[in-house]
Amino acid sequence: MHLLSNTLIIVLPVFLVIALGYLLFRLRLFGHQFVQQTNKLVYVVFLQLLLFHTIGKADFTAYFNGSLVLASSLAIACGFLLTFFYTRQRNYPAPLRGSFCQGAFRGNLAYVGLAICLNAYGDDGLTRAGILMGFLVPVLNLFAILALLLPHQNDSTIKQPNWLTQVALNPLIIASFLGIIWSYWQISIPIIIDRALDITTALTLPLALLAIGGSFSLERIKGDLQTAGLATLIKLGLMPIVAALLLKLFQVGGTDFGIGILMAGTPTATATYIMADQMKGDAELAGSIVMLSTLCSALSYTFILLLLQSAGL
Repeated sequence: MHLLSNTLIIVLPVFLVIALGYLLFRLRLFGHQFVQQTNKLVYVVFLQLLLFHTIGKADFTAYFNGSLVLASSLAIACGFLLTFFYTRQRNYPAPLRGSFCQGAFRGNLAYVGLAICLNAYGDDGLTRAGILMGFLVPVLNLFAILALLLPHQNDSTIKQPNWLTQVALNPLIIASFLGIIWSYWQISIPIIIDRALDITTALTLPLALLAIGGSFSLERIKGDLQTAGLATLIKLGLMPIVAALLLKLFQVGGTDFGIGILMAGTPTATATYIMADQMKGDAELAGSIVMLSTLCSALSYTFILLLLQSAGL
């Protein structure tokens, strides 16, 4: 009972803030424009400041774990390969293949992952998760583009994106690596700027979670629920198992093991819907996977955290 109560203390606050965002949107205290502007503000400004500030103040040599990064990256690659060949074996249509594959391995690291790691392991967990995310974002982007492009490889009407440009200009990667450089060289942050960043970055995760709640739509969970449900099961169930096996293989333990599992178990990222819509994927299926996985992740995270806590992690 004690383990369950501790787990609920970690999980419920995150999803209660998401529920608050949904409620405020339904009460028309903010609308679609606010949600869009908040998402843009969080992604372009606040999240960058949070990552830079959190990583920049940390001792990089103490927090960086190459085995954690490698194992987590391989878990993403395994998720991509498994779903890609599964959908090809089942002869899924090209648009459905891309959306299913991407939705089954691409997690919402920035919003949900960081929030859960912060609640579970405090500032230490946030720092470790932030450094890990800095390395995983380009990996996720690469496989997400491959998932959407390969099913259409014979379609000349699909615009081929410049992956190197996307990676180089991704604000999450820029902020993470600036923080890593700052941390590695142990550059001090002036106290006035440091305290201003403390105030500013405290807004990041609450705003992100409110925006998730505001954009949540039960109406979007429609169409082929069986396919969306399978992708959700892979994302929330199989991906953490694959990550756990690889983390054990690479002898990752302690807090880093928990961080790796929690980041692998994030619900599908909202960006999958946007990319599917732009690159001739099945946007309706992508939206269903995002909504369904977000809804079910409250239960999956409760189960994962119960297992981690029972193991002393």
